[in-house]
Amino acid sequence: MSPSRREFLRNSLGTSAVFSFGSLPALLGRTTQAGNTRSGDPGDTVLVALELSGGNDGMNTLVPYADDEYYRKRPTIAVPAGKLHKIDDRFGFHPRMTGFKRLYDEGLLGVVHGVGYPDPSGDHQVSLRNWQTARPHESHCQTGWLGRVADRMEAPYRADVAAVFVGKTRQPFTLNAERAIVPNVRSLERWKLPVDSAPSPERVVPDSDNPLVAFLHESMASARAAGRRVEEVVRAEAARPASPYPDFQLAQTLRMVARLIRADLGIRVFGTELGGDGFGGFDNHANQIGNHCALLEQLSESVAAFADDLKRDGLIERVVLYTYSEFGRTVAENGRRGTDHGSAAPVFLVGGRLEGGLAGVPPNLTELEAGGQKHHVDFRRVYAALLDDWLGFDSEPLLGERFEPWKLFRA
Repeated sequence: MSPSRREFLRNSLGTSAVFSFGSLPALLGRTTQAGNTRSGDPGDTVLVALELSGGNDGMNTLVPYADDEYYRKRPTIAVPAGKLHKIDDRFGFHPRMTGFKRLYDEGLLGVVHGVGYPDPSGDHQVSLRNWQTARPHESHCQTGWLGRVADRMEAPYRADVAAVFVGKTRQPFTLNAERAIVPNVRSLERWKLPVDSAPSPERVVPDSDNPLVAFLHESMASARAAGRRVEEVVRAEAARPASPYPDFQLAQTLRMVARLIRADLGIRVFGTELGGDGFGGFDNHANQIGNHCALLEQLSESVAAFADDLKRDGLIERVVLYTYSEFGRTVAENGRRGTDHGSAAPVFLVGGRLEGGLAGVPPNLTELEAGGQKHHVDFRRVYAALLDDWLGFDSEPLLGERFEPWKLFRA
């Protein structure tokens, strides 16, 4: 966003209004006509970034049950092979991940083994910042990689917003932008703008050649159109059998994401997270089994419900959801029936146009890096594929250098 546009928004709407939930329709809205004409556009793809806060234990998520080293290194927290949702003769999903197994069988879920980066950090904030900026070890970087994407899609004096964070926790740095505004959406009800309460654009300001004034005029018109679009989605859902979502916070968050995608407001990047509620999340140094099991069930069943919801209207072909976490865990359990900070871990992706299946080098549990699995795929290769092959942006300037995109999508 240009400085003049940002200042204009602050002065006209008030600083709190720019970032408050009540003003979101004015920021997110596009015209109804634009929403209708974009449907089916092959370039109108959507990316959902799901952060697994705290450092997810990838080995107990996708379990290498055929490797005896797994059971030797984890005498109390290893998952018995007989309880797993096996996908081949080497790997199986955790017993609580029924939804992931079903998506895998349907060809909607892909896994990239051993994703990390060189010279990994075991510090939560440092490593997470590395994943979020896509500029490892550049502590001065002030933008997230998806924030830079939002900057690329931002245009002066336009009311469109390309990226939002959906959830009740603090917005992750990965969406931090230089110019674009990336709003937080905590409740769809608070997001909606009653159509009758939106001032008529004709009453807001007369026609003007001033681009800032024209921007405000467009914003008010877009707010009314966006409010109508959201109302249409809510009414349509009420008129047909509901797509079931489990009673998890992540599930309800992804339901909001699905509704916003269905409303077709022009948002192409969504961010959300699991585990960042102040209770340690995936950082299970002690008594890991109970907490990790609960988080994996919430992840699996929430994402599966989200995919099922999108399939109803054929939207799954437009959407990719991917998971990321600051690091994996150590191969060996510690003396407290938990695991410590490791290095590489699998990345999970869900979508209708993915290759699906397993990719990358399967973990070697005797070839370690920082006590964890050694990385074989730089996460920026995954990002390059999401940029070049999915969102349609040249990844090199956004990532700072050229990375060969990992093959994620069908030809």
